[in-house]
Amino acid sequence: MSSGASAVGHLFPDCGNGPLSSNDVCNKGLSVGQRAQALVSALETDEKFGLLVSTSPGVERLGLPSYEWWQEALHGVASSPGVRFADTGDFSYATSFPQPILMGAAFDDDLIEAVATVVSTEARAFNNFNRSGLDYWTPNINPYRDPRWGRGQETPGEDPYHLSSYVTALIKGLQGGEDPDILKVVATCKHFAAYDIEDWLGNERYEFDAQVIPQELAEYYMPPFEACARANVGSVMCSYNALNGVPTCSSSYILQDILRDHWNWTRDYQYVVSDCDALQNVYMPHNYRDTREASAASSLLAGTDLNCGTYYQIHLPTAYEQGLIDDNVLDQAITRLYSALIKLGYFDSTDSNQYRSLGFSDVFTPYAENLAREAAEKGIVLIKNDGTLPLQFSTESNTTVALIGDWANATTDMQGNYQGIAKYLHSPYYAASQMPNVNALYAGATGDPTTDGYPRALEAAAAADIIIYADGPTTASEAESKDRTLIRWSGEKVDIMTQLAGMGKPFVLVQMGGQRDDAPFINHPNVSAIVWGGYPGQSGGDAIMNVLTGRVAPAGRLPVTQYPAHYVDDVPMTDMGLRPNATTGNPGRTYMWYDKATVPFGFGLHYTNFTASIAVEDEEEGDCSCYDIADLTSACADATHIDQCAFRTVPVAVSNTGATTSDFVVLGFIAGTHGPAPYPIKRLVAYQRLHGIAGGEQQTADLELTLGSLGRRDEEGNLVLYPGEYSLVVDVPTQATWNFTLEGQPFVLDEWPQDTGM
Repeated sequence: MSSGASAVGHLFPDCGNGPLSSNDVCNKGLSVGQRAQALVSALETDEKFGLLVSTSPGVERLGLPSYEWWQEALHGVASSPGVRFADTGDFSYATSFPQPILMGAAFDDDLIEAVATVVSTEARAFNNFNRSGLDYWTPNINPYRDPRWGRGQETPGEDPYHLSSYVTALIKGLQGGEDPDILKVVATCKHFAAYDIEDWLGNERYEFDAQVIPQELAEYYMPPFEACARANVGSVMCSYNALNGVPTCSSSYILQDILRDHWNWTRDYQYVVSDCDALQNVYMPHNYRDTREASAASSLLAGTDLNCGTYYQIHLPTAYEQGLIDDNVLDQAITRLYSALIKLGYFDSTDSNQYRSLGFSDVFTPYAENLAREAAEKGIVLIKNDGTLPLQFSTESNTTVALIGDWANATTDMQGNYQGIAKYLHSPYYAASQMPNVNALYAGATGDPTTDGYPRALEAAAAADIIIYADGPTTASEAESKDRTLIRWSGEKVDIMTQLAGMGKPFVLVQMGGQRDDAPFINHPNVSAIVWGGYPGQSGGDAIMNVLTGRVAPAGRLPVTQYPAHYVDDVPMTDMGLRPNATTGNPGRTYMWYDKATVPFGFGLHYTNFTASIAVEDEEEGDCSCYDIADLTSACADATHIDQCAFRTVPVAVSNTGATTSDFVVLGFIAGTHGPAPYPIKRLVAYQRLHGIAGGEQQTADLELTLGSLGRRDEEGNLVLYPGEYSLVVDVPTQATWNFTLEGQPFVLDEWPQDTGM
């Protein structure tokens, strides 16, 4: 084993002189699977059980080190059982990027890949100094279905296409490419599937049974995970909840029929891990099996290879004695797990792995530091502006700016959850105080439900030229194990904010954290501007002030629907349905099925004006834009995934008719009357962020539409290309439309596996 490290758990096996040196696990001339099978063949049965839990003891007899499988890196290397930050000096911090909900608002997949590349580089550096493992249980790729969900901040947003595109780029950056010879780290897509409740009015995630119809399972809850499978993600995490009566970690339907068989997620190194202690939940409170041993066995047999927790280690030996499992199923799981480590170069020499040379000099580089700030800047969304923004500061005299609210001088709140240790955390107040010719006054929180902070806030505002109020939810009210019950601003906050706004001075609301209903301020004549900043990470304050002062032009788009406050009374969080339902009273969920938003999905203002137009070539005015389904599908007969077969590229010309250079996100949606009723309002099928469009200039986005872009799921979940009327609509609100027609017979692009209840 490697020497010089004080803690065990991430030491590399010694393939040169150790007991394993004669085992073919060290033979690089063999395939990954063959090498893993050689290791497994050397194991005694009683040694196998301990290798199936997250804190693996290894096998001392063979020189197989202990290994901690649980690392986190949602938006930077994060505190977790397998990650050890130093108290001071080298490895005492890592780059802390914004939460995914804000990075998702950038709608910039190149940005996401760049961020993930930095994260995986820093993860490898930590590993090389025995401060982390190589398996990272990230990303959270569940769609943000309900605004009350405490973990919505961990996701890129509510739209399944957006999440699918985002996660494809993320996995590429984390794992070191689309299909690398050596994985940089193993990424883990979680939580599979239909997981988005923590603890809402006593409905706990550990016992929740998500009832989802096949149509909505296939069209909404599953696409991000299919994208993970197609991106060759190394690991998938099954969730706490049950799906239609079966705990997901014991569901052969989703783990075998869908994940492995239907999506062909079958590479030697690809494994399923349980959420932590979810296997215990199979026994209680799900009560899915009568005994603990049967619960553990059912999960292993269904395809859960690794147990985060101890249930496998405790109960599989007895299950083995009872004949519920055998060596074949144990060997299959261990082979998958150690194939992943082999694919990571764990058993190879230092000089044969390019990532083994990374060190602390590769952590928090100037590039990474700038990228963290840019990621926040690109995601910030301008919701309202009466012309006050960007703020103009005199260079000849000081401008006094009052910064008020719970987030005005935030520290760790800037990171959200699943965070690491940052070198610094710059709040809006800090950033303002560093600006020339600015006298920044920090007035603290105003109080809620008390009013004890009102006098200080009013005093600071009276002395100020400009008032910035930074507030919103924090992880104190939305986080893992903690859902919200309200999405409104409290009466105390509305009271003081409207009083401050009425002082006759520019008043800017910087809404942070998750979404609240901004209607009281959007419609208020004295509120000058509103920006949403989410959880912006280590440089969040710098990013916010750069946007407010025009150093950076905002171009983010809301990645979720901002619902009216009464929405929480309209539908219970436990109702997983998306479509409006007159019987249950469900008004519909997401922008696809709900049209009464306070601020709609995809909305975002700019400091300039843009026009967008569609220019489809080879069509004369008045001609029918008609396509025959048989012709479209026959041209794709040899495609690996026929849904990804190209339909056509649609150019969208974007012109900056103002004076400020700015990015612009082109969003393309499909609407129309085709497929089963009811018809969605529209659904996102393509996007592209254009960069640095100068005033008076034009750039073109190419929206790549596929046959899958046009398909809809039927009641059984099949993806079908239907005849009917289609419209490509661009931007929010719509600026351009291209109408076309599909003719002929429906064609099934994807036949969805049916649930037999197993």
